[in-house]
Amino acid sequence: MKKLLAVMLASFVLLTACGSNENAAPENGGTAAEGTKEITVWAWDKAFNIGAMERASEAYKTKNPDSDLKVNIVENAQADIIQKLNAGLNAGTTKSLPTIVLIEDYRAQSFLQAYPDAFFELTDFIKPADFADYKIGPTSVDGKQYGVPFDSGVAGLYVRNDYLTEAGYKIEDLQNIDWKKFIEIGKAVKEKTGKALLTQDPNDLGLIRMMIQSAGSWYLKEDGTTPNLAGNEALKEAFETYKELMGADIVKVTSDWSQFVGGFNSGEVAAVPTGNWITASVKAEASQSGKWSVVPFPKLTNNPNSVNASNLGGSSWYVMNVDGKEAAAEFLKQTFGSDVDLYQKLVTEIGAIGTLKAAAAGDAYKQADEFFGGQKVIEDFAKWTEQIPSVNYGMHTYAVEDILVVEMQNYLGGKAIDDVLSDAQAQAETQVK
Repeated sequence: MKKLLAVMLASFVLLTACGSNENAAPENGGTAAEGTKEITVWAWDKAFNIGAMERASEAYKTKNPDSDLKVNIVENAQADIIQKLNAGLNAGTTKSLPTIVLIEDYRAQSFLQAYPDAFFELTDFIKPADFADYKIGPTSVDGKQYGVPFDSGVAGLYVRNDYLTEAGYKIEDLQNIDWKKFIEIGKAVKEKTGKALLTQDPNDLGLIRMMIQSAGSWYLKEDGTTPNLAGNEALKEAFETYKELMGADIVKVTSDWSQFVGGFNSGEVAAVPTGNWITASVKAEASQSGKWSVVPFPKLTNNPNSVNASNLGGSSWYVMNVDGKEAAAEFLKQTFGSDVDLYQKLVTEIGAIGTLKAAAAGDAYKQADEFFGGQKVIEDFAKWTEQIPSVNYGMHTYAVEDILVVEMQNYLGGKAIDDVLSDAQAQAETQVK
């Protein structure tokens, strides 16, 4: 989730591959071989996702000491997984594909709907109600569950307590605020401390995603395919808020991941509104221990549907319709699908906050974090996860966002907001099919 640029560049490959032979059935899908002894998993990010799968494999072995099931975990870049899946599925073959694959939630529907016979249904193996509600939409089709929800991309507002104090505010002043109040605080922080409120890459619309999901809205309508840009009040306010933010002289503009992280590690900005996966990067600067807190994500000011909770990123596990699928489904059922103790390890050892509701009752979720002044940040994130509005990310998130990135620059340059969204709608209707 952290490598948004690489993922966006890969979106063209995804959409092109999905454009033809969409319903090709895998040629070797069918009944799993009796006594399957080996399954293959594809995932990206060695420390995070692969680390989680390694711990799941260990947990499964502990539960099933007599099992000779071998779990082969293969690391691939996310863009490579997308390309390989599309290449194989578009050709109608799964011979070179894995048994289990990790897919980002924003992309899941592109695969599930384009290749309906390629994935093994997991409805009988997990209970969707056991997971955060917002994760079920991306991982299911027509009431059938295909994914095992994994990590939460629940957003928070990371803030520097010392800068707030210097500007005349307390952490209580930032609880459940809206963007208007946040910008007002940012101006005071800049005036009193000389520090910017936050960093922002103009080509990264993650902030827009979080704003609109906080209102239960998305770039696409509920059908997951029809562009929802012109007339989308949440998107309009998000654009207007973004422009106000960028025009208030309180943003440090960045252009890549290292500059983004450097902005808060170096103490140049007072806040970081983003997904919880940034926690490890914030804590990497040990000298700032005790200076940070995390509060709920700001809501839109004028949208009655907006809440102080949203999401950025997240992914889920899928079983391909190949030999070994039943064994893979049972493996996921006993691990990511139900193992509360496993999720305690994932939180403490790799910082992954799962979306299995029962996991939040575990001790690891209730631990105070001294870096954040003793705040029980994991418990807070778990609570906010339950409040995230459900939206249908659909099939074309990145393709639409490619259009919006250009239109955002037009808007910042003076183009009227209604013209911006109308033109984006027209482009999307032409390009996204």
